[in-house]
Amino acid sequence: LCFDIRYQDPGIAWAVVGAGFLMVILSGLFACSASGRWFVNAEHEPTWLIFLFLSFLLAFFTAVALGSANYKSNMEPYFNMHSLNNYSNVSPVQMRGQQLMDAGIVEFAQGSRLDVTKSMGFKTGQVYCVAPIVLGDSELSTYDFWAVGKDCCSGSQANFHCDHFNNPHANGGYRLMTDNDRPFYRLAVQQAEATYKIRAVHPLFFEWAIDPIATVDGWRYQGKTEYLAWVLSYLVFQSFIVAFATLAFSKMGFS
Repeated sequence: LCFDIRYQDPGIAWAVVGAGFLMVILSGLFACSASGRWFVNAEHEPTWLIFLFLSFLLAFFTAVALGSANYKSNMEPYFNMHSLNNYSNVSPVQMRGQQLMDAGIVEFAQGSRLDVTKSMGFKTGQVYCVAPIVLGDSELSTYDFWAVGKDCCSGSQANFHCDHFNNPHANGGYRLMTDNDRPFYRLAVQQAEATYKIRAVHPLFFEWAIDPIATVDGWRYQGKTEYLAWVLSYLVFQSFIVAFATLAFSKMGFS
């Protein structure tokens, strides 16, 4: 559930999950049947088949839960970003938002920065903070590129202090892909337009970064690392419960 097949063809991915669950159910039916007890030559409960069924059931739901969490936090953002285009040397002065509608990762022209003096925050439970990306000190005809973040400004004054806001090595960003947050950032931009008497014809939202390409690739690395870590952790756990069951069954007179 955390590989690219889920992104490219989720129907196939969930079909595989469904087939796995069907195998778990069949193993449970077999374990509880008379033929299953005959197969392991056991006259009484518990049997190894029931133990295996419970192990399969636990492994299945653990895999679905952890795989889905890994996919949502690491792999889906990575796949989303790589489904869009990368742009480099983008000038906030010359380019417009509608020209970069398919942008995922953008590296802005050398000297681009955040204009914190025109930042704004919109409060609704959380504070949705925005700051325009500019080049030089001249006023822009339209401010279409904005860095965003949550709870990193007061919302009542221009004090944007989200990630890397004052880092001179940061001049790029990766696109905001969270649809639920976009309307609130748009409202923050509208407040900035009204407060500072500026225009934002087609605003695009980015999370400001020193090396956005490395940041996005890091999501993939983190996803693979978590996958391997959970597989190995569950292998150790399964070995432990098998050893425990062996000891318990032997004391109960089962083998």
